[in-house]
Amino acid sequence: EELWFDGVQGPDGRIPKVHTLVIKPVNFDPAKKYPVVFLVHGGPQGAWADSWSHRWNPQAWAGRGFLVVMVNPTGSTGYGQAFTDAISKDWNGVVMKELLGGLDAALRKFPNTDPKRVVACGASYGGYAVNWLMGHHADRFAAFVSHAGIYNTESMQLATEELWFPKWEFGGWPWESPATAARWRSMSPSTGAKHFRKPALVIHGELDYRVPYTEGIQLYQTLQLRGVPSEFLCFPDEGHWVLKPQNSKLWFETMLGWCERWTRP
Repeated sequence: EELWFDGVQGPDGRIPKVHTLVIKPVNFDPAKKYPVVFLVHGGPQGAWADSWSHRWNPQAWAGRGFLVVMVNPTGSTGYGQAFTDAISKDWNGVVMKELLGGLDAALRKFPNTDPKRVVACGASYGGYAVNWLMGHHADRFAAFVSHAGIYNTESMQLATEELWFPKWEFGGWPWESPATAARWRSMSPSTGAKHFRKPALVIHGELDYRVPYTEGIQLYQTLQLRGVPSEFLCFPDEGHWVLKPQNSKLWFETMLGWCERWTRP
């Protein structure tokens, strides 16, 4: 199913309508209470669509009894170029408000969902968003899954093989001006580390050159140092995506098991 809600007012005064997809659990029963999986797409210039994939497949969670919420916030493709471009230089502002707004809209539409049993999951920019939510909106979630997510903007953006991307998205290199340096720092999920307290599963591939796997190590070790329940699943033979069939099987089993573990009634 799909729903629309009011996004954040832009500089032109317009309030965009933001699209969200919701996938109900198999054999959905309105009389039952359901846990929720909140999926955040990567890119950030990407979008959830009416499509099928063997990677982030929402049906896998629906088949295990979760209601799945997938928001297409500012930065998503398919809603006009201005909407897509608006996330540049603002990875953690408007988009985070709209992600949480979409979650709230879905919880309102389906009052038999349990707001205390929501797990946030994402990869790449989606992992970045999960890492940000982990340190800034932890109370909204029961647990997290961060795959190939950016944890420290400076260590990641200066190590990625896609060097044009951080310069474009962050408006230049951190040494070019105080304003740029402040932007790099203020948009780093690592700034919220002292607020990490909810269980987190961290996943990374050692051959990931887009978001080097040391980002996952930094996040996991920070969680461990803070005494937060956490696990680290590392694939020595995978890059930014988990592509090998047996690895994919382990990936799904581990993620689904983690989501179920922290959302039991």
